[in-house]
Amino acid sequence: QVHLVESGGALVQAGGSLRLSCTGSGRALRHYALGWFRQAPGKGREFVALITWNGGDTSYSDSVKDRFIIARDNDQNTMYLQMNNLNPNDTAVYYCAARLGYAMGSSDEYGDWGQGTQVTVSA
Repeated sequence: QVHLVESGGALVQAGGSLRLSCTGSGRALRHYALGWFRQAPGKGREFVALITWNGGDTSYSDSVKDRFIIARDNDQNTMYLQMNNLNPNDTAVYYCAARLGYAMGSSDEYGDWGQGTQVTVSA
């Protein structure tokens, strides 16, 4: 089991940028595909972006495509989410999660959830 901790959430104005980090412990993250998910107030958790074990393939939800970039540094046991051109609809708690194995799989196969980091975008 891997333990994941998110950081980097903040209050930002619309049009601004943030970079979230997800750091793992307990096991090396190179054994996992990783993903970012978010949960807005009053809504269910939704997929944001996924990345394979070596960063060779990525997947994004339509709502963040062309604005967000998922990346990872296995030497640092860390994954990132660069978020650009933020808008109020991006306000949510952002979570990272892992899927044991090299393939990306489907978003419902992810677990070992972190505690989340709050991102708030003001208009």
